[in-house]
Amino acid sequence: MTDPVFGPAPEQQADPELVQLLTPEGERVHHPGFDLDFTPDQLRGFFRDMTLVRRLDIEATALQRHGELGLWAQLLGQEAAQIGAGRALAPQDYVFPTYREHAVAWCRGVDPVKLLALFRGVDQGSWDPSEHNFGLYTIVIGAQTLHATGYAMGVQRDGLVGTGDPTRDTAVVAHFGDGASSQGDVNEAFVFAASYNAPVVFFCQNNQWAISEPFERQSRIPLYRRSQGFGFPGIRVDGNDVLATYAVMQAALQRAREGQGPILIEAYTYRMGAHTTTDDPTRYRLSDDVEHWKLKDPIARLEAYLRRNGLADDEFMTAVAAEADALGERMRRECHALPDPDLRDMFALVHAEQTAELAAQQAAYDEHAASFAEVTS
Repeated sequence: MTDPVFGPAPEQQADPELVQLLTPEGERVHHPGFDLDFTPDQLRGFFRDMTLVRRLDIEATALQRHGELGLWAQLLGQEAAQIGAGRALAPQDYVFPTYREHAVAWCRGVDPVKLLALFRGVDQGSWDPSEHNFGLYTIVIGAQTLHATGYAMGVQRDGLVGTGDPTRDTAVVAHFGDGASSQGDVNEAFVFAASYNAPVVFFCQNNQWAISEPFERQSRIPLYRRSQGFGFPGIRVDGNDVLATYAVMQAALQRAREGQGPILIEAYTYRMGAHTTTDDPTRYRLSDDVEHWKLKDPIARLEAYLRRNGLADDEFMTAVAAEADALGERMRRECHALPDPDLRDMFALVHAEQTAELAAQQAAYDEHAASFAEVTS
């Protein structure tokens, strides 16, 4: 019912525009604000990236099922959102991920085996964030948005924004999910980013489910419109369309680098798998929804476009499939070869210099561990 004074309720308002350049059927469409010309090499590169990271995800899931990983956060179905966002980055841009940005890590040159080591419990994340401009995974829901905003404010104060030098001007990206958008940290990050005009792109992958909670229970309005209340723009893009995601992200990053402040991108997609490998999505969502979203598969739609326009043939597809097989084999082999963690590291690696309290805890652990050696000797 429409209120006679205040107008329609938020859920009664018109559906938002969805920026799309490639339909689910693989037809190229155009958008007045975000139309780009993609080279054949770019298009084939997107296909290769998405195919390989899907294999990465499938292999990691299988390794967890075989007891080789303690946990795995799946990205199945979200390949276009992550590859489009990752490939739009400039080398100097900095990314703050959640625990699911495996495809963005791929784009930043992080070895997939390092991701396996984290989920195997070998380490807390062994890649060098400063080498890849890609932060360590954040498990605390939404905390990385505050980290990103603070980093962006630092970039701003270092004079790395709005100089006009394309090799110097820097944008910062905060990845998060629709569930995290309900967290206080995310809203606080929005406040600070807007207040200080920080060069940060908030990239939300709305995969419809905050673990087991559907998005419609979290918000009365489309997620991208939340930014308006904080004083900066938002936009919704088809997160299963790698071309549109790339185009929107490229424009948003450039806007941030130029000093025009924060922006929110809602990549509207769907989590085809479980939240993590400890989750059973059949308990809270309908199989009909999954089947519906299968028809929007990001890899299938790009393959249809490539084949229809003579941009890729069977030889190319066979080569990519072989590369995916090789990646899967390497992941299995190198995962099995990962060393067991040294439990003493939990006391030694907390601070740059070990505190007296941690040293005492380490000594107590050493004494406890030695008691087992005495029993077995």
